[in-house]
This record gives sequence, C-alpha cells and structure tokens, in this order.
Amino acid sequence: MSNSHLPEHIIRPEILALSAYHVPPAAGMIKLDAMENPYSLSPELRDEIAQLTANAPINRYPDASAAALKEKLRQTLAISDDIDILLGNGSDEIIQIIAMAVAKPGAVIIGVEPSFVMFRMIATFANIQYVGIPLTQDFSLNLDVMLAAIVKHKPAVIFLAYPNNPTGNLFDRAEILSIIQATSGIVIIDEAYQAFADASFINELDQFPNLLLMRTLSKSGLAGLRLGFLLGRSEWLIQLEKMRLPYNIGIMTQIIAEKVLHHTSVLSKQADAIKSERTKMSTFLATIDNIKVYPSKANFILFRIHAAAQIFQALKQHKILIKNLDGTHPLLENCLRVTIGTPDENSQFCSTLQTILSKTV
Repeated sequence: MSNSHLPEHIIRPEILALSAYHVPPAAGMIKLDAMENPYSLSPELRDEIAQLTANAPINRYPDASAAALKEKLRQTLAISDDIDILLGNGSDEIIQIIAMAVAKPGAVIIGVEPSFVMFRMIATFANIQYVGIPLTQDFSLNLDVMLAAIVKHKPAVIFLAYPNNPTGNLFDRAEILSIIQATSGIVIIDEAYQAFADASFINELDQFPNLLLMRTLSKSGLAGLRLGFLLGRSEWLIQLEKMRLPYNIGIMTQIIAEKVLHHTSVLSKQADAIKSERTKMSTFLATIDNIKVYPSKANFILFRIHAAAQIFQALKQHKILIKNLDGTHPLLENCLRVTIGTPDENSQFCSTLQTILSKTV
C-alpha cells in the first residue's frame, strides 16, 4: 500500500480517533451485560412464528413502508392519527437519521452524561458537535446548566433517555417539560426501557410540537429483530422519512414483530417478572456493606463498589458477564451495571458476588 493510499489520508480524523462499539464475547457465560430480556417466547408462539417464516417470500423485497407492522404498533400503543411512526433498524438507526438530518454547519446536539454512548458516537459519525451536560452526583438533571446550554448553543436536538442508561433512573418530569419548552430545537425522549418504568411522555406528544418519542422492542424480548421506532408529528417525520434507507426493516422483522404484538400480554408478564426480580436484587445488593445501589426503573441495576474492575474480572472468571463502567465517566467511578436475568441467573450472580467479596475482605 503506497503512502497516498493510507486510511489516515482519506478518513476523517475524528473517525480515526474513535474506538468501535465493543461487544464482548459471551459464549458459555451467564450474560447479564446487555439489558436483554432473558426469557424466550412460549413454544406455541414460536411454532406460529416458525410457520410464518417458513412461508415468508424472502426472494422479494419487504414492504418498504411496513404498513401492517405500523398499523399494529398504532393499535397496540393507542397512537392518535395525528402522530406518525418511523421505523428503524434498532433505535441506533433512528438516532443516526436524526443526526444526519440536522447536521448543518454549526449545528449542536445536546445530551447528558453519563447516558447512552451512541448519542455522542453517532453525532461524531454525522460530523455534528455534541455537548454533553454532566448529571449531578445522584444522576439527576442539572437543570440550570441545561437551560444555560440551551441559551448558549441553541441546539438542533436534545436527547434525553427516560429511564436513563446506564444509571437506571427517571429524570424529574417537570424538569424535562421545562427543557422541552425552553428549546427551539427538537427534544427526543428515548424510552427504550419504558416496559419496566411505568412512565412515559407518550401522552405529551399532542401537546408539544417539538417533542419526539423513541422506543424499541429490543429490551422487551425482541433484541435479535432490531426494531426501533420514532413517534412524532407528521411535519417532522415526513422530513426524517426521506433519510430512511429503503427496505431498512427486513421481512422477518416485520412479520415476527407483528405476530408478537398480537400477544403483548406475554411481553407484559415477562416485564412484570423482571421488575419483581429487580426489587429482589436491589434489596439483596443493599444488604452488602460498602455497596451503593442506585434506584432503577429499567431492567438493570447500577451499583458502586470498591475495586469494581477487580470484582468485574472475578465475576467473569466465574462465567458471569456484567458491565464494567469504571473509567467510562468520572461520575461512574467504581460502578458496575448488572442486567436482570432469570431468577436462577440472578441468584447465581448474587451468591457468586457474595463469595468473591468474602474472599477479598
């Protein structure tokens, strides 16, 4: 390869400086690192899906508008007719569509930190400035700083996750409403964990023209399908729809998601089981000396523990994979995040953690 053909001469420096999103190998592990629903669908429902996929015309392109799936989502969520739906290959693609659409010279995206890392990463992909406003020590919104940043930067977009990842908490509702009212840009509320939170801004969509709501089916048990969607007024979604790549939702995702949405009670029961286990896990972790457990409305728990990186490695040696957040942000020093698994997985995590701690004391 000649000098003129080197990647560093061609690729943007901010891309060269990035590290790719890392997904650790998890074969043979109890996997509690990625906020997946640990339960599979019922055998009956899986049989129905097998029949559907056996007969799917995979030699043809899928319905480009995914009309049947959108209609089912509209019914399931009781979405009013003046709210449109945009479908993405996971929420990540929707974040990318939004960032690319607003990336005028000098445009700014505002988010909070720590939060979902893809907000910042995708802003970099789209060559748009990202301003991350630190949360307070207890992971609340720093409202005065947020409002000052809105005045200073006049952001095109503000991303807020509700509940927030990786902290698990719901931001104060009144503070979010004041942010929506303070900005001339759009506010995207990411409700990826809504199934576990019993809280949403879906009823506010009619009230605020600059509010858009992002959801996903990944945390509810369909992570392998990669289906995210955006809800908002048609004047916004008509423009964003132009950015969506044709046929971005494959036929398997369309037919399987539509079938599962006819059985939302199954997903609700699984979400209830996860919430119940979350309570048990939080209670257990709170009994251990020198662990600080943060309140969670998601399907994971963030906790702070001395020598977090060593604890993470020790769990890994016991074939239990959680997420080490130590070193990712100053507010997350010595923090680990554990996804809620099945009762058996959770009890194995708890007993293994106890064993490790008893040896390190």
